[in-house]
Amino acid sequence: MVAVKLQGLGMIRAFLLLLLLGMSALCSGATGTRRANTSLDQRGHRHKHPGHLSLHRHRQHSGKEGQVLHRSKRGWVWNQFFVIEEYTGPDPVLVGRLHSDVDLGDGNIKYILSGEGAGTIFVIDDKTGNIHATKTLDREEQAQYTLTAQAVARDTNKPLEPPSEFIVKVQDINDNPPEFLHGPYYARVPEMSNVGTSVMQVTATDADDPTYGNSARLVYSILQGQPYFSVEPQTGIIRTALPNMDREARQEYDVVIQAKDMGGHMGGLSGTTEVKITLTDVNDNPPKFPQSVYPMSVSEDKVPGEEVGRLKAKDPDLGDNGLVNYRLVDGDGMGMFELSTDSETREAVIKLKKPVDFETKRSYTLKVEGSNPHVDPQFLAWGPYKDEISVEDADEPPVFVAPSYTFEVEENAPQGTLVGRVHAKDTDSLNPDFLCRYMIPRYTDVEQFFSINSEDGMITTTRPLDREALAWHNISVSATEIGGHHQDTKVRVNIRVKDVNDNPPEFASNNEVLMCESVAPGKVIETVSAVDKDERTHRQHFTFSLAPEVAHNHNFSLKDNRDSTASVYVLRKGFSRLTQDVFYLPVEINDNGFPALSSTNTLTIRVCSCDSKDTILSCNVEPYVLPAGLSTGALIAILACIVILLVIVVLFVALRRQKKEPLIVFEEEDIRENIITYDDEGGGEEDTEAFDIATLQNPDGANGFLPRKDIKPELQYPIRPGDRPAANSVDVDDFIKTRIAEADSDPTAPPYDSIQIYGYEGRGSLAGSLSSLESVTTESDLDYDYLQSWGPRFKKLADLYGTKDCCPPPAPPRRFDS
Repeated sequence: MVAVKLQGLGMIRAFLLLLLLGMSALCSGATGTRRANTSLDQRGHRHKHPGHLSLHRHRQHSGKEGQVLHRSKRGWVWNQFFVIEEYTGPDPVLVGRLHSDVDLGDGNIKYILSGEGAGTIFVIDDKTGNIHATKTLDREEQAQYTLTAQAVARDTNKPLEPPSEFIVKVQDINDNPPEFLHGPYYARVPEMSNVGTSVMQVTATDADDPTYGNSARLVYSILQGQPYFSVEPQTGIIRTALPNMDREARQEYDVVIQAKDMGGHMGGLSGTTEVKITLTDVNDNPPKFPQSVYPMSVSEDKVPGEEVGRLKAKDPDLGDNGLVNYRLVDGDGMGMFELSTDSETREAVIKLKKPVDFETKRSYTLKVEGSNPHVDPQFLAWGPYKDEISVEDADEPPVFVAPSYTFEVEENAPQGTLVGRVHAKDTDSLNPDFLCRYMIPRYTDVEQFFSINSEDGMITTTRPLDREALAWHNISVSATEIGGHHQDTKVRVNIRVKDVNDNPPEFASNNEVLMCESVAPGKVIETVSAVDKDERTHRQHFTFSLAPEVAHNHNFSLKDNRDSTASVYVLRKGFSRLTQDVFYLPVEINDNGFPALSSTNTLTIRVCSCDSKDTILSCNVEPYVLPAGLSTGALIAILACIVILLVIVVLFVALRRQKKEPLIVFEEEDIRENIITYDDEGGGEEDTEAFDIATLQNPDGANGFLPRKDIKPELQYPIRPGDRPAANSVDVDDFIKTRIAEADSDPTAPPYDSIQIYGYEGRGSLAGSLSSLESVTTESDLDYDYLQSWGPRFKKLADLYGTKDCCPPPAPPRRFDS
């Protein structure tokens, strides 16, 4: 009977195990051998692959009747255990379990494990037979371990079963990226190769198990180098992807190839390598002469064999592909000239073969061909691989007599001063009628300091020159043959500006001189020197002296040292920077030029305070505010008192400026509702105050009271509905009477409140109303003679309107009351 325990296995694996166990049982029955129960417990898990092995005893009956033979037979059933590599869980990994059929569970059986890693990597529980892996395993270091298991009696250590070997295999995970062991790579491919031409093959290796999963299944791709190259995903062969790649345009390409495991799917590991691909040269370019015509000249005094000229065809190809052979193919000068090739420069050299006679023949024509000796048949259609040019007699430009010219001219010379002359001649013939035109290219004389006579080459100045601004002028002069092929030649002209003494001397430095207050008389406080912008010569000398206006001063003196320097001395003591902190000493400087020049320069001397070692402490004028010897505590106390006094003054000023807050809260006064009175008219002489009508419109006033800040009203009478006039009432007289009655009957009204009432305009005035509203409509009825009786206040009006005969009647007087 076979008992099989399956956990975590698929249907197919379960069926195969049952089939194997059945076949094993049949074979045992055929041989007369009976196997005890075999139990297998193997669970598949990502991190744990435990197995279960069973040990048992076997009996075999002898052929003889009545005799029973007992023999121990191995009861192990071999199984292969799996342990996943790089497992980093918190607990040891259960590899599998050993179990013997003789184990009754009473603890008398002891399981022993030996072999590779036993006791260090793999440990076994001697009671239960459970095997655990205690360390992280790496398949790349060791793929499997062979172990031996045995069951013994715990008390006697006597083997109960023969030892049996089994294998623990480390199951692979994708923990190694692909690597290119031989990179970087270098490859060469001919230029102009067809698309798909193989360049090279790159191969990456992966340390993971190639027989398990896709951990070592690599796919290649190109990361850099497109669209010029491509790579086959499975083989890693690099091929060209563009046609007609030209080496002359670009020779080297940097290609990056990537290998990715897991079949290139997401989550796989990758590695890269660089491939430097160089295009090799092929003969795909014909030779080409840069010019279609080469002008050359030869004089009749040349002897055969002498070189006449050189020419070279350009071929961008390299090595043998760029070689050019030259030969004469046509022309009337083939008998007079010969051609050879310079082996070093690869130039065609034309030499004189026979002497030439200028009077017999003045010019010859040659035709030269340049061709490639090595032609690639693949590119014959791109030809022809040759070029032809003509060699003719050259009309050479004029030649200057001297290779360069150098002239001199004094600075400050007047305009039109002659600088020098240049001269050019014709080399083609000894023509006495040869004429050329001279000119100065403006780009060589931008500011146009010079001009040249176009016929004779005389150079003159256009303005005075300054040596201190520019000592040398470098210009060019060109000569062009008149009536020829308009070829010109240029020559360099260097013009030096000679110096004259036109700059007076001056101080070499304008720094101030610092002098201590306690300086002793006779001490030198400064040594001055001079400079001159003119050209310095070895005989140049400067002399110094005090200006005449300070020659007899009592503070300082000057001594000329006769070496172009002078020393400044102190004549007295007792300088004080509080009395005078700066002294100005004018010094006259003379040079020995021709003509001699002089200038007066002022030396500034500043008085400074110094310590006992004459070390300068300060050169600023500082008033003595505090007495000497005042302590730091006293200074702090004085400053604190000053600050307190300042705070008190600020608070006092702020309190003085603060306005007193009114006792009664009024709304903001609206100046547009004020009534302004006038003494001369309107309200009369008795109306001298204005009344704010906004008081009558105050809602609080309409309710019968005004709030006060100093007194809280004890009683407040409600408004009687019948006392308030209608909102739209236009009877101001009734409105005022109602407000007077309410104010008289309100005990909370302020005692100092007062109301002035104006019933009619002009009450109390002798003049009455001056309004023109009541005037007659015709000018003939106007009579102002009564103004004479109103008194001196209306004398002006009486003079203006009292007499009708003096002037036309004025316009009616305007109304001035509001």
